[in-house]
Amino acid sequence: MPYSSSLKSMFREVLPKQGQLSMEDVPTMVLCKPKLLPLKSVMLEKLEKMQQEAQEIIKEQELALKEQQQPERAE
Repeated sequence: MPYSSSLKSMFREVLPKQGQLSMEDVPTMVLCKPKLLPLKSVMLEKLEKMQQEAQEIIKEQELALKEQQQPERAE
């Protein structure tokens, strides 16, 4: 304890008798509105749409091939 009391005697608090007393601001957390993010990105939606269109084209081509092969078998 003698150590802390010697420090107190070395440094003494000084308050100005005239003028302004300023104090540093302590940063605090500020809450803001949450930003809504899409569940899927625009690029992912475009890729899924392209993939779906490609699958539809493949199905149409397969149906066309089956229709072409069926009349040949009937003859």
